[in-house]
Amino acid sequence: MEASTIEQLEQELRRAIAGRRPEAVAEALRAIPGEELYRVLMSLSDNGLSVTFALLGAEGAAKVFERMDAAQAAEVLHRFSLAQAADILEEMAPDDAADVVEELDPLTAEGILVEMHQEEAQDIRELMGYRPDSAGGIMTPAYVAVSPNLTAGEVLRAVQRLAEEAETVYYVYVVDEADRLQGVLSLRDIVLKPRKTPVTEIMNRDVARVRADDDQELAARLLSERRLLAIPVVDAEDRLLGIITADDVADVLQEEATEDIERLGGSQPLEVPYMHAGVAQLVRKRVGWLLLLFVAGAYTSNVLAHFEGTLSQVVELAFFIPLLIGTGGNVGSQIVTTLVRAMAVGELGFPDVLRVIRKELVVGLFLGGVMAAATLIRAATLHVSLDVGLAVAVAALFIVLWSALVASILPLTLRRLRADPAVVSAPLITTLVDGTGLIIYFTIANLLLDVT
Repeated sequence: MEASTIEQLEQELRRAIAGRRPEAVAEALRAIPGEELYRVLMSLSDNGLSVTFALLGAEGAAKVFERMDAAQAAEVLHRFSLAQAADILEEMAPDDAADVVEELDPLTAEGILVEMHQEEAQDIRELMGYRPDSAGGIMTPAYVAVSPNLTAGEVLRAVQRLAEEAETVYYVYVVDEADRLQGVLSLRDIVLKPRKTPVTEIMNRDVARVRADDDQELAARLLSERRLLAIPVVDAEDRLLGIITADDVADVLQEEATEDIERLGGSQPLEVPYMHAGVAQLVRKRVGWLLLLFVAGAYTSNVLAHFEGTLSQVVELAFFIPLLIGTGGNVGSQIVTTLVRAMAVGELGFPDVLRVIRKELVVGLFLGGVMAAATLIRAATLHVSLDVGLAVAVAALFIVLWSALVASILPLTLRRLRADPAVVSAPLITTLVDGTGLIIYFTIANLLLDVT
């Protein structure tokens, strides 16, 4: 959305607030993009923000807060009284409210929780007890569960009674007296079956589920692969704790994709949107990787020093150093990016490592042949001798194959070691291949050119 349009919406919002027009305020806020809401709300005076809350009411304000990043929502929430903040959080989905509370300082968070109704506060406390990146950390306790002793008609009445409180009513979960998950009912089956049909005859006993301590990516992948609208979360005793819905999964997939892309670029992921990240934060996220890559790449100069004699005898070899190390790094980056993405969506695992190596080496052989031919042409345009051109071409082939081998093994090996494969970023692969590629290059040159 263009800046002029956003400014116009902001002006409309201010006029609506000044005129005390609730519907106009709600309409203006709905029209403002989620990424701009934080800036617009923070630009309001304390009185303007207070009037906005009064006009929207707790329910309307909760819808606005749910559209913002949790860290941004927490910063805006700081400007409300504890009682107002409590009212807003009570109207939000429990999982979204827990995310916001976790971003508050402990004293403020506790003050708001004390102001909330005991049941809602307890739900948030329990959700905050799970790791943020676990299935329990993104689940919501707002679901519909029934006893297996009911009939379809009784379940339908329960759904009608609990619909407003539940995150979704498309699935109704069947639990025993100890809350252990027994099965699941779809709303369609409940509606279409005769009212006196026992639940045990309708429910599906083969229920996909995740443990509360499972990684959120597992839950996202299961829900996506099985095309579900929600997936139940259980504890070690199979007791139903909550559900994860499709909108939660969309947030997870976007967050994980963003983190992987940032890591592949050689930077630690940001916890806030880029436009809200300060200079100091950006420096902090990047400098560690740069120093690590600097240390890792320092041996490249040692390799050049070691082969100084070769370079002094065949100066033309220096012409091709940038070309060869660039080619090796690019090949490695292509493979790493492809494999990290394939692992993220569950297409690959460590047992596939040999198949991946075979495939990438075959691809590398073809690519290496193409690059060798291109190198020969480049050598001709530089008017170097044919034997030097052939040495560079052979080196290009082997460097491509070596880069393909390294890039095929490292991401899968790191996943096996329970490390994040995205850490094997493109810059790191490039750095590793630079030095080893030079060793391959000068070794081949020494052999083919008979350099002593």
